[in-house]
Amino acid sequence: MTAPSFSVYGLATPLIRPGDDIAAHLILAAEDQGCRGFEDGDIVVIAESAVATAEGRVTKLADIEPSAEALRLAEDYRMDPRLVEVVLRESDRIVGGIPGFLLSMKNGTLLPNAGIDASNAPPGSVVLLPINPDASAARIRAAITDRSGVDIAVIIVDSRTHAMRLGCSGVAIGCSGVPSVIDERGKTDLFGRKLEVTKRAVADCIASAAELVMGEAGECVPAAVVRGIGLPIGDYQGVATIDASECLFMGAALHTNPTLLVKNNRES
Repeated sequence: MTAPSFSVYGLATPLIRPGDDIAAHLILAAEDQGCRGFEDGDIVVIAESAVATAEGRVTKLADIEPSAEALRLAEDYRMDPRLVEVVLRESDRIVGGIPGFLLSMKNGTLLPNAGIDASNAPPGSVVLLPINPDASAARIRAAITDRSGVDIAVIIVDSRTHAMRLGCSGVAIGCSGVPSVIDERGKTDLFGRKLEVTKRAVADCIASAAELVMGEAGECVPAAVVRGIGLPIGDYQGVATIDASECLFMGAALHTNPTLLVKNNRES
C-alpha cells in the first residue's frame, strides 16, 4: 500500500490593507509562485488576520473608552483597559483568564482575548476576528472560483493554544468547500475493533500543516495552497463545533462551577 501524500505551498502577498480584494491578491500570488496557479481540488488556507484586515476589522485603541468592568478586569489580569474593553465587546462570555489574557467564549469557541490580535496590526491598533468566518470563506471561495474557473475550497485559520500544551498550532475558524470533520466511526482499527467515537478534525489538521509555511511574524505569507490531499470538494459549509457541556475540558470545569458560562450583559 502506498501512503497518501500532498504538497503545501506558501503564498506571499503585499501587505493586506482594509478594503483590499483578497481573492485578487491570492490569485496573483498563486500564478507567480511555486504552485503555478490554482487547480481543481486545491484547498486555500488563509490567515484570519489577513481576512479581517481586508474586511476592515481593525480597531484603534486610542478610540476606545474603557468601562468600569474593563478597568476592573484590566487590574485583575494586568492588561491594557482599552484592550479589555474590546475583548468584552467581542465576547459572548468571559470564562476567566491569566495575566495578559482573558479566556472568552465567542461563536461557540473557547479562545484567548476573543481572538483579538495585536501582532501584524498597525501600531496602536488590534485586529478583530472576521464577523462571520464561514461566510468570509464562502465569499473568497466564490471569487476565486469565478475568476479562475477552478473548483477549490477555502479554510480560514487562526493560531490557538491547547490545554496543558506549550505553543500554538493552527485551527480552522471558517470553512467552505470541504468537510471540517470526517466521521470515522464504524471503521476498524489494526486489530479489527470498530471505532466508536473517532471523528477527525481534518480542517484543523490542514490548518496546522499550512501554518508551517505561513509563519506567525513578518513573513508576509498570509495564505497557503494544500494540494493533493484528496478530500471531496463540494457544498460543505462551516466549521463544526460542540456545546460546552459536551467538551471534555469545559464539561469538567462546568461540573465544578455551573455558573461559569454566565453571559455578558453587554452590547456587542
